[in-house]
Amino acid sequence: MTAVADRLAQRIRIAGPISVADYMEEVGAFYYAARDPLGGTGDFITAPEVSQIFGELIGLWCAELWQRLGAPDPVLLVELGPGRGTLMADALRAARIVPGFGQALRLHLVEHSPVLRAKQGEVLGAHAPHWHDSTATLPPGPMLLVANEFLDALPIRQFERRASGWHERRIGLDAGGARFVFMLEPTPSPLGTQLPRAPEGTIAELSPATAALGRAVGARLAREGGAALFIDYGYFPSACGDTFQALRRHRTHAVLEEPGSADLTAHVDFAAFAAAARAGGAVVFGPVTQAAFLARLGLTARAAMLLRRASAAQAASIRSACRRLIDPAEMGDLFKVLALGQKGAAMPSGFDEVVS
Repeated sequence: MTAVADRLAQRIRIAGPISVADYMEEVGAFYYAARDPLGGTGDFITAPEVSQIFGELIGLWCAELWQRLGAPDPVLLVELGPGRGTLMADALRAARIVPGFGQALRLHLVEHSPVLRAKQGEVLGAHAPHWHDSTATLPPGPMLLVANEFLDALPIRQFERRASGWHERRIGLDAGGARFVFMLEPTPSPLGTQLPRAPEGTIAELSPATAALGRAVGARLAREGGAALFIDYGYFPSACGDTFQALRRHRTHAVLEEPGSADLTAHVDFAAFAAAARAGGAVVFGPVTQAAFLARLGLTARAAMLLRRASAAQAASIRSACRRLIDPAEMGDLFKVLALGQKGAAMPSGFDEVVS
């Protein structure tokens, strides 16, 4: 067993089965504390690591919004879960073409992992970043926030429909006490009132942590001004289904085996997140697919500029990366993009529909 598995097993023996959310939170903290999970030698790859164009377009999106907001100085530029700092480095490089933006921004990174904080410091040190464990400690002022593949790592709770109602799915130990297994609470959950009618055996998910973040960011934007951009894999509208998954060395991995050795995630319910942000006071734009968003921001034109200076091998790599970002069979449709703004905000670039 891993160290975190030992701790969880002992906790279960003492206090009984735990929620999926508790499992994700404890395993996730252990997983990220001492490793860089990104890249070919890691467990997964994100869009900023696929192509520099991704971060560049987001940087220009932020700079344009800053201008729309009246070019506030200072403005907080915030990233949730910055990984290696690749997205932000590309964003800041591209945004240099907008006069005054670089001087006005104050860079704030929300990151728990000491390993990733060190990498971010190497890449972004010239911009004097400030690190936070959560958004709660961000200073006041207008904010431009970016979160790419952050929401999917937030803990979820799972429920299974039975004749008597929705029962919470929990994690305990098998009869031998050696393996983690799923089991159900014997009585229906009061949270079942938040779930739809469904046939017996259906799995449904709620993420109180994601909803809390949506309300907090929405309230912050309503109070201080600014905008936020969330990019992640997920679904819209809300739906039932088991999306809890683990990824190890770029392959799916059983979620209860060797906890701490694989990345745990779940698909994002964008409708629920949008509703929480709206309740907090934000206006919501989207979601739209990542393919549509990047196309509207000019991915094709930027790729053409890079191709003009590329060798044959570089050109093949650029084309392959762009396909991966926008192909419906890869990241193009599964990944969604949602923006939040202050009341009265005009629709930002990349969007075509106002939800509220």
